[in-house]
Amino acid sequence: MFLATLFLGVSYAKANQPAKIADVNVSGKVTDSENGDAIPGVSVLIKGGTKGTVTDANGSFSLVVPDAKAVLVFSYVGYTPQEVLVGSQTSLNVQLKSDAKTLSEIVVVGYGTSKKTDLTGSVKSVKSDEFNRGIINSPEQLLQGKVAGVNVTSASGEPGGAQGITIRGPGGVRTGSTPLFVVDGLALDNSGTGGGGNPLNFLNPQDIESIDVLKDASATAIYGSRGANGVVLITTKKGKAGTSSLNYSTSFGISKIARALPVFTADEYRTEVPKLGGTLEDLKGNTDWQSEVMRTAYTQNHNLTLGGGADKLTYYASFGMQKQEGILKNNNIDRYTGRINVTQKFLDDRLNVDANLTVTSVSNVRPPIEGMIGNAISTNPTYPAYDKDGNPAFYPNLVNPLISLKLNKEVTKTGRIMGNISPSFKITKDLVYRLNFGIDNANSVRDVQSLANAVPLQDGRLDTYIKTNNNSLIENYLTYGKQFGKNNISALVGHSYQKIFIQERWSSINKFPISDIEPIYNPGLGQELTLANNKPGGYAVKNELQSFFSRVNYQFDDKYLFTATVRADGSSKFGANNKYGVFPSFSAGWRISEEDFLKSSSRISELKLRAGWGQTGNQEIPSKITQPLFTSVVSGSTSYPLIEGAYPAGTTYTRLANPDIQWEVSTQTNIGLDFGFLNGALSGSVDYFNKVSNNILLEVIPSDPVQPAGTFWTNVKDMTITNKGLEIELSYRRKTNSGFSYGVGGNVTFINNVVKNSPYSVIPSGSASGSGLTSATINGYINNEPIGTFFLKDFTGFDDKGISKYRDVDGDGIIGDKDRVAVGSALPTMQYNFFGNAGFKGFDLIINFNGVRGNKIYDNTANSNFYKLRLSKGINTTPEAIASPTESVNNAAPVSSRYLKDGAYLRLNNLALGYTFNTQALGISKWVSSLRLSATGQNLFVATKYNGYDPEVNTDRTVNGISSYGIDYLSYPKARSVVFGLNLTF
Repeated sequence: MFLATLFLGVSYAKANQPAKIADVNVSGKVTDSENGDAIPGVSVLIKGGTKGTVTDANGSFSLVVPDAKAVLVFSYVGYTPQEVLVGSQTSLNVQLKSDAKTLSEIVVVGYGTSKKTDLTGSVKSVKSDEFNRGIINSPEQLLQGKVAGVNVTSASGEPGGAQGITIRGPGGVRTGSTPLFVVDGLALDNSGTGGGGNPLNFLNPQDIESIDVLKDASATAIYGSRGANGVVLITTKKGKAGTSSLNYSTSFGISKIARALPVFTADEYRTEVPKLGGTLEDLKGNTDWQSEVMRTAYTQNHNLTLGGGADKLTYYASFGMQKQEGILKNNNIDRYTGRINVTQKFLDDRLNVDANLTVTSVSNVRPPIEGMIGNAISTNPTYPAYDKDGNPAFYPNLVNPLISLKLNKEVTKTGRIMGNISPSFKITKDLVYRLNFGIDNANSVRDVQSLANAVPLQDGRLDTYIKTNNNSLIENYLTYGKQFGKNNISALVGHSYQKIFIQERWSSINKFPISDIEPIYNPGLGQELTLANNKPGGYAVKNELQSFFSRVNYQFDDKYLFTATVRADGSSKFGANNKYGVFPSFSAGWRISEEDFLKSSSRISELKLRAGWGQTGNQEIPSKITQPLFTSVVSGSTSYPLIEGAYPAGTTYTRLANPDIQWEVSTQTNIGLDFGFLNGALSGSVDYFNKVSNNILLEVIPSDPVQPAGTFWTNVKDMTITNKGLEIELSYRRKTNSGFSYGVGGNVTFINNVVKNSPYSVIPSGSASGSGLTSATINGYINNEPIGTFFLKDFTGFDDKGISKYRDVDGDGIIGDKDRVAVGSALPTMQYNFFGNAGFKGFDLIINFNGVRGNKIYDNTANSNFYKLRLSKGINTTPEAIASPTESVNNAAPVSSRYLKDGAYLRLNNLALGYTFNTQALGISKWVSSLRLSATGQNLFVATKYNGYDPEVNTDRTVNGISSYGIDYLSYPKARSVVFGLNLTF
């Protein structure tokens, strides 16, 4: 009875409920009210709820709302939010108006953000939609050609290889030119994690939202002692409230060598060797050894991202995999990445917590690169590559590179975890406290293996290197912002403590038996473990940096801008008498376009004059150099005999203490002009800079010859390195009434570098490689010449006997080191880049060129491999070796300007064509909000006089820690790639 009564009551209640209004499916498009452009990424949120969506690449959206009373809120950065009542409408076309107060592009600066119009320093922001495309291993490649004053050099074509990046020229002898990288507020230590790869290749380029480059001292001084080479701020993607999206992107790339070295073919070799009087050893083969060691390489990339959130919580998560083959056989790099970024609000939005975490695993397999390339370009092409059984052929008088490829390899596996948590608490309406705690831990194991083999005879060997990098950071800072009428002031004050620990250990074992088990998997099979050949080793370094920093920004009437920054750094790298350094900066800006006499002009949308001065430091030097170093060994040269012929262990100085060592200091002045005309369609900037580095850190020879150690470290106070130049950026964008849009632009940098007041006539660097060249150097740091100067004997031709002649500079009739002269620099005096883009309906096209001028390259590959004597001995060369008929076949090829070549080039770096489908027209918008196909070409052509593999090269030939520049020695060739991509958003 009770159940029956309950059932009847429920039935009656349901029958008397008002009928629910059916869900309404609303779709539409969001455009700019001024030019009619579609606006992608607009947040469309149901007011009072958490349900929403974002517009796709065409500005279109589709959303199910509960009833006709629903109100949709449309919001996007730079536009005034708009609310629209759905009512009886099922199709909405919304036009958003630009918000003059928020229209300015948001730029990330040290410890905060700023509107671009409010900047007084030289800062350039590159967003994700502007990045270079294709096969990307490291964030620097995304920037190449995008920022004036920034020179990105792919030192080799090896996947995952080191990238060189210089901002406004190098400023140190031993401190390099690498800028400070900061990822989501965590400053990296710029050290590699084993294997000679790039320390930034742990980042998935798909996760990066923007890269901001701080170029002048007024912008970088907030990073004090680490800002002398500029600062690169990398910001990863975050979730958006009111949305829920799932994105899958994939690409497939095909890569081939862009251009091989033009060594003689078998037929040409058979002709040329007898001409030189050489003995031709012809085995009737026709082998292109470069083709034998290279291949068509394939790259696959997969990325899955999830993003969204509600009012209080937003999230972004990604999973990425890139499997890339190098164009050299047996060369592969596999990268697996995972990331999650979360933002949570508490306490009525007064407490905001940001958390970022990335986990990366990289596996890199490398063949013996230099040896393979060296053998491939020099081996007799008449020798068959394989024997009758299809195995790599063995020849007793040469090394078949295919055998070396089979027997030798290097495997590096790296795991890296980087994360930080950054809560901020709004103490008052105007005062905010923020904590930033981050860790960056990397561990790598690098195994270098040689397999045991009978023919050719080779003892097996395994060298293992284990490296650990631990970087921890804790920062506390307060920010204050207040507006008083026309006065706007913001201030920042904080403290930072960073500790970096690096440790590496190595061991080895050799004489392995011939076995199917590789030494990597069972080192215990090795039969020789002696201190003479297998002594273990290692080192550990701990560096600490404590800093206090502050910044004040003041604006009056949105026209007159002023910024002052100061940072005090204390570093464990420096002496007891100079632990702390202070780095100030000042800058000002005048927004002329906001003055009454220009404000009414429709042609001028932005005109701002900037000027700044500041100092930054450089601490990227070896640790503990302020302290003495001793060595204890048993030898006659390090001890005194107690009795005749008996030497006890002796302890000697190998480095003297110097408690006065301090930072190198860079003082920089910058004057800039930002402009925008034709309602912002034409925009650009012009910057003049003058950066002078002094207090140069050097390891010098004591003036008193009676010293316990041969060298000591010090600051050379009068020595300076100056970089001065001019940067120009210009772009024009337009969209026609027919819907066709296009843009063109570019940037150019003119830069001059000079060294002055060095205590030495030359500081040598750039060690040469090759038979008879190993004691020679190529670069020199010379007074009144640029860094990277080539200091060489000046080749003037051949005498009547066909022997090389060189300029006798000192006139003593003897050609020696005193006759070396400066014959050019590896640093370009001009860097230029230009681009174009176009779009019509769903199609888009992007093209990017980059180039340099005024630089030289030393072709150490040709110097050590391509000359007549080698060809006459049966070693293959290029036609360059026999270009001079008057040259004697017995002529030697020492280091000289003969092998110095023009390094200028113009490269078609990126060409991308894509099509974004109209998912509504296809009837799939309910499931797929965006669908895009693309094809991208990388390194499609390069125009250059240089006849090596590629003119963009910089083989590391450092001497005693002194940087080298512009040397090409058996560099990994660059690839030409075509990449096909698919992007789906659900």
